[in-house]
Amino acid sequence: MDDRASQLSRTIAYALRHRPHEFGLALDSSGWVAIDQVVAALSRHDRTWQGLTAGEIEGALAAQSKQRFELAGGRIRALYGHSLKDTIDMEPQAPPVTLFHGTTSTALEKIRHQGLISMRRQHVHLSPDVGTAAEVARRRTKTPVILEVRAQMAAAAGCRLYRRNRQVWLSDDIDPSFLNLP
Repeated sequence: MDDRASQLSRTIAYALRHRPHEFGLALDSSGWVAIDQVVAALSRHDRTWQGLTAGEIEGALAAQSKQRFELAGGRIRALYGHSLKDTIDMEPQAPPVTLFHGTTSTALEKIRHQGLISMRRQHVHLSPDVGTAAEVARRRTKTPVILEVRAQMAAAAGCRLYRRNRQVWLSDDIDPSFLNLP
C-alpha cells in the first residue's frame, strides 16, 4: 500500500472509530455511513483529501492486508476498534473453544485480578491464534505475553463475542476465571 493510501486508511479509521462528530459524520447504530459522506467530510476536514473519490477509498481499503472496514451498498463502517461513547450494534456469534489475547507483562498482574477489560475501547480484542495475538502485543512490547481465553466457556456464561474478520474477535469484558494465565 502506498503512503497516500495508508494515510487515507488511518484517517478513515480515526474518523469512523473515534471522532465521527469532528468530521461531521453521523454513524447509524451499526456504525455505517454513506461513503459519499465520508468523501465530503474528509475533503472538508483536510486539504490533503480535496479531490478524493469513493473509488480511491475503495482502492485503498482493498489494498490493506488487514480487514479493518466493510463496504456494502455505497456505505462503509469500521469493523472494530471503536472508542465511541455509543456502542455499535453487532450480533453475537458462537466462538471457537479458544481465543487468544496478547498483552504486556506490566498489564498481567492487573489482568489476574480484573480479567480482560475494554479500557478505552468498546470491546476486548481477541485473536484466533497465538501468532496474531503476539503480533498485536508487539505494538506495545518486545516480549509479548499471550493469554489463552476459554471463549466457549465465557460465552456459555453470558459473555458476548463477535467475529469481525478472519483475525479479530471482540468480546465483552472477560472474567479472569476464563483465562489460562502464565
